[in-house]
Amino acid sequence: MKGHLLTPAQLPPQMPKLPDGWQRRACRGVLRLGGWSLTGEFPDVPRLVLIAAPHSSWWDGVWGLLIKVAIGADVHFMAKQELFRWPLGGLLRRLGGMAIDRGAAKGVVEQMIDQFHQRERLWLGIAPEGTRKPVERWRSGFWHIAHDAGAPIFPVAFHYPDKTIQLGPLFDTSTDMGADLARLRAFYLPFRGKHRDV
Repeated sequence: MKGHLLTPAQLPPQMPKLPDGWQRRACRGVLRLGGWSLTGEFPDVPRLVLIAAPHSSWWDGVWGLLIKVAIGADVHFMAKQELFRWPLGGLLRRLGGMAIDRGAAKGVVEQMIDQFHQRERLWLGIAPEGTRKPVERWRSGFWHIAHDAGAPIFPVAFHYPDKTIQLGPLFDTSTDMGADLARLRAFYLPFRGKHRDV
C-alpha cells in the first residue's frame, strides 16, 4: 500500500496519544508538501520501545517529529538533562522529551526502565545507531530497556528514495540479545537513509 498519514480515528486504542490541535494540522500540511507518508500499521499496545533507522541525517529527527505530531502519537525520546533549561526546556517537554541525568547513580538504561515501571502507557523512541555516522554495531541500550521493562520493540525505518516511513512488525525480545539484534538489523536491509543504509 502506498504510504498515508493516519487520522486519530485510525490509531490503535492503547497507543498513547497527543491532544488534537492546530499543530497537528500544520504538521500534516508540511508533510504533504515534503511528500512524506507512512506505510504499515501501529501496534495496539500501551508500552513499547520504538527504534528508528537508518539514522544518517539530522533531517530524520525533523521528519520524525513532524509525523509524530501530525498523527498525534505521544512518542517520547531521551535528551540530556541540561537541554531542559530555558529556552528549550518547555518545547522539548511538549515534544515528548524525557530528561536523562547522566551523573546519576543509575545509568540511562536503568532510568528508562524505571520510567516504564512508573507508567501504564509509554512509547519510547530511540535511534539504535546512536549517531548519524556509519557504525558496525548498534548500541544495545534499547534492547536492555525493552527486555528488562517487559516491553516489545517496534522497528520503524526511514526510506528516503520514496519518502516513506515503514512501520515494522512488533518484536518481542528473547534471552539471546545477539540473535535479536541480528534479526532487527535484517529488517532494515531494504531501507535507505538520506546518506546511507544500515
